[in-house]
Amino acid sequence: MGSLFWLMGLCFWVFVFGYSFSTVNADTAGGGANVEGTVFIDGKAHIGKIDNDFVCATLDWWPPEKCDYGTCSWGDASLLNLDLNNKILLNAIKAFTPLKLRLGGTLQDKVIYDTEDHRLPCTHFVKNTSQLFGFTQGCLPLYRWDELNTFFKNSGAVIIFGLNALSGRSIRPDGSAVGAWDSSNAESLIRYTVKKGYDISAWELGNELSGNGVGTRVAANQYASDTISLRNLVQDIYSGVEPKPQIIAPGGFFDQNWFKEFLDKTTKSLDVITHHIYNLGPGVDTHLIEKILDPSYLDGEANTFSRLQSTINSSASSATSWVGEAGGAYNSGRNLVTNAFVFSFWYLDQLGMASAYDTKTYCRQTLIGGNYGLLNTNTFVPNPDYYSALLWHRLMGRNVLSTSFSGPKKIRAYAHCAKQSQGITLLLINLDNSTTVEAKVAFNGTSTLQHKHKLHRLHRLHKYRHRHRIHRTKVIWFEGSKTSEMEREEYHLTAKDGNLHSQTMLLNGNILAVNASGDIPPLEPLNVNSSSPITIAPFSIVFVHMPSVVLPACR
Repeated sequence: MGSLFWLMGLCFWVFVFGYSFSTVNADTAGGGANVEGTVFIDGKAHIGKIDNDFVCATLDWWPPEKCDYGTCSWGDASLLNLDLNNKILLNAIKAFTPLKLRLGGTLQDKVIYDTEDHRLPCTHFVKNTSQLFGFTQGCLPLYRWDELNTFFKNSGAVIIFGLNALSGRSIRPDGSAVGAWDSSNAESLIRYTVKKGYDISAWELGNELSGNGVGTRVAANQYASDTISLRNLVQDIYSGVEPKPQIIAPGGFFDQNWFKEFLDKTTKSLDVITHHIYNLGPGVDTHLIEKILDPSYLDGEANTFSRLQSTINSSASSATSWVGEAGGAYNSGRNLVTNAFVFSFWYLDQLGMASAYDTKTYCRQTLIGGNYGLLNTNTFVPNPDYYSALLWHRLMGRNVLSTSFSGPKKIRAYAHCAKQSQGITLLLINLDNSTTVEAKVAFNGTSTLQHKHKLHRLHRLHKYRHRHRIHRTKVIWFEGSKTSEMEREEYHLTAKDGNLHSQTMLLNGNILAVNASGDIPPLEPLNVNSSSPITIAPFSIVFVHMPSVVLPACR
């Protein structure tokens, strides 16, 4: 085999030059038009590497009395009252094998643990608008902690627990929380956890106290000191235990100066730096769908990812970044938007974008609770985003590939090496309501050459390079004795009846629903001959597994 195996007539275009393409973008056509486009994938090397259990979801502390804009959407979804015997809940978590669960949220900084050092009655949260976060302190009984850990073990979940970081501090009139963290109650809970043999993957300190904070704030230097204290505490309690839990902080909104100082002062104590994303604004916003369907608006969050990545890379810290909580629209989301099909456009785009900036884990707010749960708060039935998350988890591998799209501007394109199989997986999102896109895929495997030709000259360039036997590229090849026998697997996601507000998702035209036993349905692909382009229908999402494509970045 030479330096290139050229597959004419297929949906694959393989180029032997650099990744800087000159292309003509086709404007989105109306009236049910079909237009062509090309996905360009740089296969030389990966640009990011996610955790194997990249998909994460949260469980929160909010009681039923938590209401926003006159709507109370939390029901019995709190860590304190969630029905742990529900079969759908168990099966929904088990389907991921494993699913990361981050236990925390606003009220975590008002939770007292009913351990030996706590001598007051263990009471529930009580709504009180004069109190910080609108509620009194609440208590986690140890019997409930036992129940939760039994459930987590049975489900195979990977647990991150958010600790109360306001303990011991006083809040000044200017809104700042001052004083050192009182770790005594947290220490008691951690010691109890280790004594009982409960498996906690990470301990996270605080929730949304960084930068300007939400409700209150803690200065970066003090937070760094407290994080070091947590690290020392965990090292002591887990002495002789390997691996030890990770130390995670601050679980807040990205503030570059605050994060930089925090990283610089926790270089040997912090494993993961977490930030939160609610870039769509409040759940009451009537323009949420407009924002979700606007590529320019979606692109705006790339600035946060880029600046955080730059801040980490310029520091001496070895910490990696996670999105520790992301619900899109704050104050519990919006019914029939953040729990409906349309939200998968935002959610999957976020997963793709975060991965491209080397984010290791992405925690969705919530697994259940509020109007943005992966599961329905009352019935536990999966919302559309649950299936989007599960498909991502099963198909998108750890290595992230540099990907771009030439064609209609409302196509979003991401690619990873495939998960637990060879090949690659594409994620294609069509935000347009009338245009069907026929997409080809082009690969670049060269590491040295630069391209300055336009697309209409590609074939002539290939002939030239073939005739002169130029061997300056890495080999890209496709398995299979005959190209006509090559197939790919496609997963087309659409809304029932084409209604973006629908809470029912279709996979390849079939409704996804749990059965009477609460079992998660199988997610079966369509097998498509690789000689045809990928069809992306209006307002649809397509995962495409291409097992025959072997790229240097995936070896």
